[in-house]
Amino acid sequence: MMNLPMAVPVDLIATTTELSLAEKIRALGAPLGFQAMRFCAPDTRAHGEHLQQWLDAGYHGEMDWLTRNSDKRLRGDLLQPGTKTVIAVRMDYLPANHHSMAVLDSPELAYVARYALGRDYHKVLRKRLVQLAQQITELAGSHGYRPFVDSAPVMERQLAEQAGLGWTGKNTLLLAPGVGSWFFLGELFTDLDLPFDPPLEQGHCGSCNQCLVDCPTDAFVAPGVLDARKCISYLTIEYDGSIPVDLRAKMGNRIYGCDDCQLVCPHNNKADTTQEADFTPRHSLEKISLMEAFSWTEVEFLHNTEGSPIRRIGYAQWQRNIAVALGNAPASPELIATLERAKGRVSALVDEHIDWALVQLQSAVVAD
Repeated sequence: MMNLPMAVPVDLIATTTELSLAEKIRALGAPLGFQAMRFCAPDTRAHGEHLQQWLDAGYHGEMDWLTRNSDKRLRGDLLQPGTKTVIAVRMDYLPANHHSMAVLDSPELAYVARYALGRDYHKVLRKRLVQLAQQITELAGSHGYRPFVDSAPVMERQLAEQAGLGWTGKNTLLLAPGVGSWFFLGELFTDLDLPFDPPLEQGHCGSCNQCLVDCPTDAFVAPGVLDARKCISYLTIEYDGSIPVDLRAKMGNRIYGCDDCQLVCPHNNKADTTQEADFTPRHSLEKISLMEAFSWTEVEFLHNTEGSPIRRIGYAQWQRNIAVALGNAPASPELIATLERAKGRVSALVDEHIDWALVQLQSAVVAD
């Protein structure tokens, strides 16, 4: 096989006769910002029984969309007719200066999942996948394709695992050898007939259970089995109701998502940081104070989360999440007064969580 430099113009790749079509397509990945690219079949029926058992147990919470379109979820050729190959890609997202542990150790600061600090990954990856498809057209001619990024009934992690991008860890995340899990996945379904890559022979979690032990809310039922109803990422992002009272104190200062099971994973000790400018933290979200985040008006929230995945939870849920975190923050007269002034401004749901926070803070003041 001919070795090509990392960034090669597509026209040069097209005229390189020593490479097969599959090798030419792989050479397109790095210039588009993909750290890895592999091919697999669009069939995940081998995972169907495990998925159904998880759903039957109710571990999906209120994410009812996971119960629909099971036929298309398990067979990509039904979701996108004519699909013969899934091109699975990986893009790293961890910012160089993410301050993760420092923020978690500072209860007056707000912790936002590191994937959400910058531009919405859906937009970034989807644009690159479309560019990939267009460049493949220059190599192979017209072909049917459809890009997916955490959208539609696609079993992304299972497809990536089948393609050999990594293995599923005990924390249910995909782990890549020598890389860890700080990355996004994307898929390009195509009707091109490409050679499939083999999956890894085995995972590499061994006897380590650190992610299970250190989960703040004990959300793991067993290795590889997550009860989303107790997961902070689910509670702060996917769930818009009243957060269970017994879980609120355990959420600490996490206001949007949770990375604990990644932060304690040994495979992430030497994880690569991203070179993507789009994933650079915005509005100091990597170390913003809870009080500042709580002070945003709805107009400021919409402005500061423009182009961010955070925007989709809406202002009320943002306020609800921060109210819980403030209830776990160091008590002070200023904080108590701020919460009292905020009552009645957003919704009854937010007020409920403010009331809980006030009880926690006032109890702490009395104890002191």
